[in-house]
Amino acid sequence: MTTTRQREADILSTARATEFTPMAETPRYGGAKASIDPDRSKTWLRRALPIMSAHKGIFITSLVLSFVGLVLQVQIPELLNKAITNSLEAHTVSLSVYVWWILALGLVGGVAGYISRLFLFKTAYGIEYDLRTLIYEHLTKMSFSFYDRVQSGQLISRANSDIRSVQMYMTFAPLILVQCSIAVVAFCYMLSISVPLALVAMVTMPFVFLVGVKMRKTMFPVSWIIQARLADVATIVDENVNGVRVVRSFAAEDDQLNSLAKAATRLQWSYIKDADLRAKWSPVIQNLPQLGLALVLLFGGYMVIQGSLGIGAILAFNAYLLMLQAPFMMLGMLIMMGQRAAASAERIYEIMDEQPTITERPGAVDLLECRGQVDFNHVDFAYGEDGPLVLEDFDLHMAPGETVALVGRTGSGKSTVARLLARFYDTTAGTLAIDGHDVRDLTLDSLRANVGIVLDEAFLFSVSVADNIAYGRPDAERADIEAAARAAGAHGFISELSEGYDTVVGERGYTLSGGQRQRIAIARTLLVNPPILVLDDATSAIDVQVEQQIHGALRVLMEGRTTLIVAHRLSTIALSDRVVLLDSGRIVADGTHAELLASSPLYGEVLAQVEDEAVLEEEEEEEGLH
Repeated sequence: MTTTRQREADILSTARATEFTPMAETPRYGGAKASIDPDRSKTWLRRALPIMSAHKGIFITSLVLSFVGLVLQVQIPELLNKAITNSLEAHTVSLSVYVWWILALGLVGGVAGYISRLFLFKTAYGIEYDLRTLIYEHLTKMSFSFYDRVQSGQLISRANSDIRSVQMYMTFAPLILVQCSIAVVAFCYMLSISVPLALVAMVTMPFVFLVGVKMRKTMFPVSWIIQARLADVATIVDENVNGVRVVRSFAAEDDQLNSLAKAATRLQWSYIKDADLRAKWSPVIQNLPQLGLALVLLFGGYMVIQGSLGIGAILAFNAYLLMLQAPFMMLGMLIMMGQRAAASAERIYEIMDEQPTITERPGAVDLLECRGQVDFNHVDFAYGEDGPLVLEDFDLHMAPGETVALVGRTGSGKSTVARLLARFYDTTAGTLAIDGHDVRDLTLDSLRANVGIVLDEAFLFSVSVADNIAYGRPDAERADIEAAARAAGAHGFISELSEGYDTVVGERGYTLSGGQRQRIAIARTLLVNPPILVLDDATSAIDVQVEQQIHGALRVLMEGRTTLIVAHRLSTIALSDRVVLLDSGRIVADGTHAELLASSPLYGEVLAQVEDEAVLEEEEEEEGLH
């Protein structure tokens, strides 16, 4: 027993490093090769060009090989013309010569096409990887105020369907343009056969261009609406999956299905409108070149009858005209892809252009050898620029190694104090200092490495129990993990799980009870060994008997550690050296538990209210069990 307790003390009271080194795992994958151009005045495609340029080697190779394959394909109608003229009509050249040439060109063109496609898809997925990495990296830097107002479903939609739309256009649009460029080569061959007939074939192309411009202007608003409504559906699904227990506890399945059906109907209307526009414009773009084919057959047939054009020439001419049609048939698809990509890119840039409000100042220093002195100096704070003050003239000073309990009614600002300490938010007025350093002058990594927070709602990842505890120290040894679990009173129930510490918990840890999740969260923070510890009502979901076990360990662990306890229970308050009473964001009393009971009637009222709420919760739990 003594050995185990000593192991816990050794692990959780290790000496501080003299140079800050993040505990995070070394990345095994490279980041994005390039970033998005920050100049908002540029078009969406020009802003994305740096990402395309990062893959230019393999991408250009793909386009060149595609062009080579198409050039070889263009040669085949000319060989067909010569085969008919020289072999079938004049009998001057053996037909097998042309057959072998056509087979050789087909083989080389097939190899070029295979490599081109392979490189093209590598480029496409490389661009998608870069975009997704950029968005995720940006989201990890965004401040909590950003997540307070942005729905997770909107972010998921932008990081998936919107990225895919942009990626497809960035890679396949150049390929389609290359195929369109081959139409120029085909047209040159057509001119070499017959200039008048070539001009007749191209008479419909200006109309194709005009229709394409009109189609592009019409489809952009609908493309934007589709992407936005896809995000709405994703938001509803995400909230219902994450909140499934709340939905079922209120028997609100039908109501949520109605909400999803409403959003899906709105999305359906958008898709139908998009399909209607496609049905209206795409056939025009695709069939206008068919009119050119009819004109070629009319005038070309007349020239053959008059003897001014050979049969082989008219067959080659028709083959070239079919090559011209394919790019124009894809032109409608290119326009539709472009409008959806433009809408998706704007939605992505909305996120990428928003900058975090919590940033490191130039010259920010690491917090080293943290002693744990904490000073709130006349702090005001409000959530949002126009929000009411949550803290007003808040003035609190904690000496190194001191344990302070924050007590107050619901909404008095207790949890806000904890969030400011880790700089999840910045003060509206006043300063917050640790060891005499304004937290805004410290690097975020070093600050948060020295301030450990256990929140009232324990969030666990869908990995093993051991990985959850070692989240802040991925390289921690199993003995260290178990020591932290013992200190948090979690070792007993973990050992009884099907696979012990290797048991994988369900999403958000819901396969465990609230008290079990909370103890794992406490162990996770203790393993990091922070010199400043914040317990934000961390034992609220734990029964009294288990809480007493944890308190016994916490008393040992809090020695020499500055601890801020957001407290509701008397047993938790008993851990503190002094108690601070908050009311409407202000400190109205400060002293020991006994002193506040004797001098502050409000303190007694708050404790009585908390006890009444605790009794009510226990009664509700018992009713739920029966």
